[in-house]
Amino acid sequence: MAIISDDEGIRKREKKNPIIKPENIEYDNTFENSIRPKDFDSYIGQSSLKETLKITLEAAKKRGKPLDHLLFYGPPGLGKTTIAGVIAAQMGVEIRITSAPALERPRDIIGILMSLKGGEILFIDEIHRLNKVAEEILYPAMEDFTLDMTTGKSQTAKTLRVPLPKFTLIGATTKAGELSSPLRDRFGMIHRLEFYTIEELTKVVHRTAKILEVEVTEGGAKAIAMRSRGTPRIANRLVKRVSDFAIVKYDGVIDENVANESLDILKIDKYGLDTTDRALLNLIIEKYDGGPVGVETIAAALSEDVRTIEDVCEPYLLQAGFLQRTPRGRKVSPEGYRHLGIKMPSLQTSLFGDE
Repeated sequence: MAIISDDEGIRKREKKNPIIKPENIEYDNTFENSIRPKDFDSYIGQSSLKETLKITLEAAKKRGKPLDHLLFYGPPGLGKTTIAGVIAAQMGVEIRITSAPALERPRDIIGILMSLKGGEILFIDEIHRLNKVAEEILYPAMEDFTLDMTTGKSQTAKTLRVPLPKFTLIGATTKAGELSSPLRDRFGMIHRLEFYTIEELTKVVHRTAKILEVEVTEGGAKAIAMRSRGTPRIANRLVKRVSDFAIVKYDGVIDENVANESLDILKIDKYGLDTTDRALLNLIIEKYDGGPVGVETIAAALSEDVRTIEDVCEPYLLQAGFLQRTPRGRKVSPEGYRHLGIKMPSLQTSLFGDE
């Protein structure tokens, strides 16, 4: 009787029932790659920031030197990563993209810095979450383009200064206030990204629909834009969802009626508030008399994470005027009551002022 080795047995089983390994899976990134603009002309919104960056990039090219380090901050989904890619494309250099939570150990950040080439861009997302060790490694790297390393132990320990190629660090954060002063001060340029206007988001919707090869009317694009919470990432997501409805339930064209009916089914109202947003406002009104109430209490009552409330829900609710932040906590504004169709109690009216 022939004896089959373990390796031969494994090969036979794999041939009969092939194992698909993660690295062999091909992902379709066509949409995600094409949706990101490659230059300032196709990048919609942030007009003043674009004009400033164009001048800065042109000056850097004429000097023949890398850009100063940049810090972009603002709510999520406004295009911080995208504009970093546009800068790299305009400068004709490579960009390395990572996030602060991925840089847990010193060797993680050291490895990336040592692999950089002259003029390259290092993009660190959520840079406010860098740990103290990684942050201190960045200080000399950003300021002097050197890496301070220690070799040996106890009495034989030596400090080495390893030169690094001149590079540009672009940091992105949703919480600029949580950056330490030494790190923030090492950025040559600090810019805030603003929420988009309805007109800008309408252009975003048209561009995304064109990439998806879906026809959208001006009314349909504006209807989606109005419910996108001033954020292009949300606009892109809604275009994909509405296009599904248009293809399956309608004739494939996104007009105003199709957009509104589709978004109503998705429970996204005319101001872009979803189920969680409305639940938050209703909770404060019904359980806490309109507020004020602490964010920890809100998060616990909604079974949500505090960071989700602060980073996802609150920025737009505050921007739209539905929520107010006070020293004692959050409270619903008169506009929030009106949007939900709830009459304000007389006590609340006196607190906020008569309309």
